[in-house]
Amino acid sequence: MSTVMFLQLLLLVQLSRIILTSSEPLLPQSNPGCDSKCGNLTIPYPFGIGPSENGCSFNGDGLRLYNITCDASFNPPKPFLWLGTNTTSGKRNMLELISISNTEVRVKQAPATMCYQYKSGNPTLDENVTYLAMRNTPFTISSTKNKLFGIGCYSMGGIYYPNLDLTTTCVTKCKTKENVVDGSCSGSGCCQVSLSKGQKFVITRADSMDPKKESLSFNPCSYSFIGEFDKYTFSASDLTGTNFRTKGRNIPIVLDWAIGNKTCEEAQKNMSTFACQKNSNCSKSDKVAGYLCTCNIGFAGSPYLSTGCEDVNECENQDTNPCEGICTNTIGSYSCTCPKGHFGDGRKDGIGCILKIKEFPILKVTLGTGLGFLFLIVAGSLLYLCMTGRKLNELKKKFFEQNGGLLLKQQLSSYEGGAEAIKIFTAEELKAATKNYSDELILGRGGFGTVYLGTLSDKSVVAVKKSKVIDQSQIEQFINELVILAQVNHRNVVKVLGCCLETEVPLLVYEYISNGTLFHHIHNKADGKSSSSLSWNSRLRIATESAGVIAYLHSAASIPIIHRDIKSANILIDESYTAKVSDFGASRLNTLGQTQIDTLVQGTLGYLDPEYFHTSQLTDKSDVYSFGVVLVELLTGEKPLSPNRCVEQRSLASFFLYAMERNDVFKLIEPQVENEGSREHIIAVAELARRCLNMEGGRRPTMKQVVAELESLRKSKTRQSGVYDQQSNEQKSKIFNDEPTDLYSVPISSFTSGDSGQHTSMEKDVFMPMNMP
Repeated sequence: MSTVMFLQLLLLVQLSRIILTSSEPLLPQSNPGCDSKCGNLTIPYPFGIGPSENGCSFNGDGLRLYNITCDASFNPPKPFLWLGTNTTSGKRNMLELISISNTEVRVKQAPATMCYQYKSGNPTLDENVTYLAMRNTPFTISSTKNKLFGIGCYSMGGIYYPNLDLTTTCVTKCKTKENVVDGSCSGSGCCQVSLSKGQKFVITRADSMDPKKESLSFNPCSYSFIGEFDKYTFSASDLTGTNFRTKGRNIPIVLDWAIGNKTCEEAQKNMSTFACQKNSNCSKSDKVAGYLCTCNIGFAGSPYLSTGCEDVNECENQDTNPCEGICTNTIGSYSCTCPKGHFGDGRKDGIGCILKIKEFPILKVTLGTGLGFLFLIVAGSLLYLCMTGRKLNELKKKFFEQNGGLLLKQQLSSYEGGAEAIKIFTAEELKAATKNYSDELILGRGGFGTVYLGTLSDKSVVAVKKSKVIDQSQIEQFINELVILAQVNHRNVVKVLGCCLETEVPLLVYEYISNGTLFHHIHNKADGKSSSSLSWNSRLRIATESAGVIAYLHSAASIPIIHRDIKSANILIDESYTAKVSDFGASRLNTLGQTQIDTLVQGTLGYLDPEYFHTSQLTDKSDVYSFGVVLVELLTGEKPLSPNRCVEQRSLASFFLYAMERNDVFKLIEPQVENEGSREHIIAVAELARRCLNMEGGRRPTMKQVVAELESLRKSKTRQSGVYDQQSNEQKSKIFNDEPTDLYSVPISSFTSGDSGQHTSMEKDVFMPMNMP
C-alpha cells in the first residue's frame, strides 16, 4: 500500500469518529461572603439569600427581584421566592423554590380546593381561589411547560387573566369510579387546557357544578391548579378523599426569568446596572422580556458576578485535554502542536501526530489528502441533501395521509366541481404567503387555532387558520365537514377556499374579511364616546343577515349544520358593512336529521346554551340561544360576560331577562339605539331576544321564525315616517320616570376564600353565568 493511500485511509477513519468536545461549564457561583445554599438547593448569582442591600443578589433596578428567603424554621431549611405583597389579601406573596436553571425556576403552590359534605352538600373546605401575582418581577408563567388542570367529578377548573380580560375553563364529568381511567385527562375526572403566553398575574379557581351529586360519596373535593404538564399523570386515586391536596402541592410550576425588561442594546447604555460581566455575551430571552448572560466559548463561571467568566485551561488535565501532541492553553482557547519528528494537527479528534518517514513525499501527500478531503465533503453534502429531501417528502406524505388527504381526494372526486370547490395548497405556498407565519401577520387567536393574513402568489389576500391540535379519531368527520362547508354557497358566510394537509396540523384557507368583527364594532368605543359608531339601521341589518345564515345552515344546507359557537366575535364585517359568519371549527353536521346530538360541551361562556351545558345534548336551538345573546349585545352595547361590571350585571343574558320581567329594559338600551330606533322596534327586538334566551330550548323560536320577524321589522321601518321621533320630551320623560328605579334588587350570594381573603361573587361569575345553577 502506498503512503498516499495509507494517509487517505487514516484520514477517513479519523473523520468517521469526529465528535464535538466541550469542557463541562463550572457551576454558577454565589457572591463572596454570601450563603450559597439553602437546605438542599444551591442558590446561584444573580439570585442570592438575604436582603438585597448585602449585595448577595442582583440589584440593578433597585428592586428585590432576585432575592431568596431561606426559612430555617424547616428542617432542612426551605428557600422561598419573594414576589411582593398581594394587593388583594395584603399577604406576602412567597412561593417555595424547588430549582433554578439558566432560564427557569420551579416553584410549589397548593391547588385551589373546594370540598363538600356528602348528602348535605355543605362546604367542608373552601379554599377555591389561588393567585400567581408576579407583576413588576422578572418572572412569567411558562405557557410551553405548564397547563391548567381541573380534578374532580362534575367539577370546573378555571383561570382568569385580568390583563386580557379573558377566562379559560375546563369541565370534568364522571358518574361512577368505573368511568375514570388512570392516565387519561380528557374530561372524565380530569381535564386540562393550555395557558396564554406571557402571563404575570392569574387567578385560579375550583368549584363543583353540583355539590349534591352522588359522586361526592367517592369524590368530595374539586381541585384546580397550574402545573408542569409532563410532571403530572392523573390517577383515579386523586379523586378519593382529600389526599390530592398534598400531591397537588408538590407538582412544580415553571416560571421563565431574565434580567430586567430591556434589550441588550438598551441595558448597555447604563453600564453601572448592566448585568453581563467580563468575557460574557448578552442575548435576548426568547420567552420573556429582558436579556440573559452567558460565558463566551472557552470561558466558564458566572457571567453575572463582578469577576466575570474565567478562562478554561483545556490543557490542565493530561487525560482529558484535546491534544494528542503538545497542548498550549491560550485565553479563551488552546492550540495543539506535534513534537519534533512528527507532523499533523496534533488533535485527538483530528489527524493527530504521525511519525515522519525519510524522503516523505510532502507534495503528493498534501495533494492526495486535499483531494480526498474535498471528495468526502462533496459526497457527504450530496448525501445529506438527498436524505434530507427524501425525509421531508416522506414526512409530508405521512402528514397528508394522517390528516385525511386520501379521503379528501376521494370525496372531491365524488362531487361535481369538487376540485374547484376546495383547493389543496402545498406547505410551501402557505409558508411563503404568511412569511413563515410571522407574528406581525396574526389576525387573531381563538380556542381552535391562530389566524394569519396571507398573500398568495396571484396577489390574492386570504386568511390562513393554523389549528392548535386535531383529534386523529375525528379525521373522517373533519374531512366531511370541510367538503360540506366548502359547498356552502351563501353571501353572508366566510368562504372556505382550501386547505393544506402536508403539515403536522391541518391549515385552512378562507376569504379575507378586512373590516374586523361585530364584537369590535359594538364594544370599541372611539374618542371617549359612550356608544359605538354602529347605527341602529346597520345593527338591524347585520342581525337579519346573520340570522339568515344560521337559518340557512339549520335547514337550507344540503346537510344541516349546527354552528355551536355563534357570537359577535365570529361575525365579521366587510367594507360595505355586510355581515359574514365565520369560524366553523366547533360546528357539527347533523347527517341523520337528529333532534339531539350527544356531544362534549363546547362553546363560549356568556353565549353558551344553559340547557346544552347541563345535558350535553346539542340541538339547533343552542344556536338560537347564542344568537339571542348577540341581539342583546346589539341593543345594549354591553359585553355578554365581564368581571368589570357590578355583580348583578355580570351575566348580560340573565340581567336582561330580569329587566324584561320588570319592564325595565330601556335602562339597559345603548343611548344611540334609543335615539335612532323607534320605541316599538326596540321593544320588538328585545322581546325576540327574550324568546331566544328561554331556558327551555323547545320554547325558543326557530331561526326561520327569527329571520322572518327581523325582516318584517326592517320592512316596516322603511314605511314609517318617524312618528315615534315626534313624541314630546314630556311624554318620553314620563315613560322613563314611571319605570322602576331599582334595577339591582336581586342579590347574588358571595363566597369566601380561605387563604386569599374576602372576594365578591365577581370572581365566581367570571366562570359561571348568572343564569346557570
